[in-house]
Amino acid sequence: MPKRYCYIKVISKKVKTLETERFNLSTILYGFIVPMILVLLIFVLAVYVNPTGAYHVLGSDEGLGVTIAVILTQGFTQMIVLGIPLVLGLVWNKWAGGAAGVIMGGAYYLAVAGNSSIMYVMYGMEYNFFGDMAMLFYLVNAIIIGYMAGALSGGSTNFKRMLGAGLTASLTTTLIQLFMNNQYALEPSRQMSIDMWNGDLGYALFISFVPSIALGVIVPILAKVMSWYGLTARKQY
Repeated sequence: MPKRYCYIKVISKKVKTLETERFNLSTILYGFIVPMILVLLIFVLAVYVNPTGAYHVLGSDEGLGVTIAVILTQGFTQMIVLGIPLVLGLVWNKWAGGAAGVIMGGAYYLAVAGNSSIMYVMYGMEYNFFGDMAMLFYLVNAIIIGYMAGALSGGSTNFKRMLGAGLTASLTTTLIQLFMNNQYALEPSRQMSIDMWNGDLGYALFISFVPSIALGVIVPILAKVMSWYGLTARKQY
């Protein structure tokens, strides 16, 4: 086969790979329907499930319903904030995980600190949660979980190693946050944390560790699936 023909054939293949995909039903599904479903899900969680929402259908004071509502809203939010750095640390490297933690943790810290400060002002109490060390560690832990997972996995796509890295990073950051909440949080938040641990121990363990264990298991599974499609670490550092 002439070299010129082979050269033209290779170029034609490269050109085909650069062509845009045709507009079809899957484009509508992933470009419009899926984002709208996510918007609807977030709206329902915020308005109907959140204990501080407008309708709080699962309750707003105490009980199993409130516990489930807290996990589905506040717990789910923290899982997203920590999950993105974690998955980037597993599928890319420790630097990507840490950098994502700066963005996700920083945004969460600013949002929660601002909301908490305003809420207490509404009740006639002034607390600056931007200076709360425990609140600041939402940012720190987001960096730690991404960096630690990336460092422990080392870019490996072996599921056991990814699972071990994910669980280790997730549980470590949970223990750090619990320590900060009990020792260095501002008085109202610190007292609530202490009261929780002085109460029903099973409830405290459940609300503290179930989301982190779920995060440490679900994200490595997601990272493993992503590796099947070639979304693995590009370079080891």
